[in-house]
Amino acid sequence: MADIWIMRTGHRPERDKRVTTHVALSSRALGAKGIYVDTEDPVLEQNIRSVVDRFGGDFTIQTGVKWKSVVKDFPGKVVHLTMYGQRVDEALPKIPRDEDIMIIVGAEKVPPDVYQRADFNVSVGNQPHSEISALAIFLDRFTGGEALYADRHGRMTVIPNERGKTVVDLSK
Repeated sequence: MADIWIMRTGHRPERDKRVTTHVALSSRALGAKGIYVDTEDPVLEQNIRSVVDRFGGDFTIQTGVKWKSVVKDFPGKVVHLTMYGQRVDEALPKIPRDEDIMIIVGAEKVPPDVYQRADFNVSVGNQPHSEISALAIFLDRFTGGEALYADRHGRMTVIPNERGKTVVDLSK
């Protein structure tokens, strides 16, 4: 499978810090290669890099990018997650797996340019819900769940179990 990139538009650090953090964490956990955020946010970058440092993987984050340039110059297919797009189950078979994709996830009202630039405007349900859930559902279906328990070779790992919390520090 080719690389998956996320473009987070409309991020407002004072208002969206938790949501954008969860967009980034979900992206990483569900197989994306990295995330671009249109507003500079060094705290967000530090937090995500800290998770990557501890739990592994080669996920990258870059904030303060000009979304139009990043999306315009992206060589693969662009997928925009929106309530107003084509149903996810109808769109998924059309999205190539052998070509990089960029998924656009908006924080506030998305400019019309996004709808026009997107190769696929995809709806994950027809009821109001969060962009985190839309992204998670899309990535899980797109990757067939492959990333959920992938070993990212970090210095820490979580061992799933029915009861209790097992976090193993592999650096010791």
